Amino acid sequence: MAPSSKEVLSELQETAQELLSRLKSHHLFQSEWDIAAFVVFLTFTGTVLVLTLLVLLYCCCCNSSSPPKRRPKGVDNLALEP
Repeated sequence: MAPSSKEVLSELQETAQELLSRLKSHHLFQSEWDIAAFVVFLTFTGTVLVLTLLVLLYCCCCNSSSPPKRRPKGVDNLALEP
């Protein structure tokens, strides 16, 4: 059964009050696991941003308008020439 809108609203208010009280007390993290999870989240977000920046730099700054030159593979068999 789905929770009613009043229950959801009260849960949101409780969560907001808890967050505000943590901000006021300057104790955002209650345990070592909270700190570790936050570090993992920041590392993941930073990695995604750096990779996105690298892709944008590669797409915008590399002027490769001509297609790459291909070298012929194998050996020419001159005996088959007429």
